[in-house]
Amino acid sequence: MRGVTAADAVVLARLHAAAFAPPEAWGEVALRQMLGLPGAIGWLRDGQGFILARVAADEAEILTLAVVPEARRQGVATALVEAACAAALLAGARVMFLEVAEDNGAARALYAALGFAVAGRRRGYYGPGRDALLLRAALPAETGG
Repeated sequence: MRGVTAADAVVLARLHAAAFAPPEAWGEVALRQMLGLPGAIGWLRDGQGFILARVAADEAEILTLAVVPEARRQGVATALVEAACAAALLAGARVMFLEVAEDNGAARALYAALGFAVAGRRRGYYGPGRDALLLRAALPAETGG
């Protein structure tokens, strides 16, 4: 696993496209913009997935977590979230937030196992009838293992 830079945007876009349906996948330009945000951090597990987050003062937010289907349920997502939480903690964050689709049971289970709890709801965030749950975890995030 290694940190990411804007130079990785092409690889990240390919992984995001493999992990998400076309309307939800982020392209190279969007990912390069995310990496250019103040406080942006990210980790890449070559060929398997990546995570992007950003830190602002004592808060951090996971912007996206993408794991290709063939690498799921192998601890990749857990390792990426833990790496992002550790980096955010080192950068001064004390809490991590993220949005997750309410109907994404696998992601919700992952985040619950990592100590995230529901802190709010964003109605229609993922389109009509698809709410997002705002999740929050104090850092360092606790893991299930």
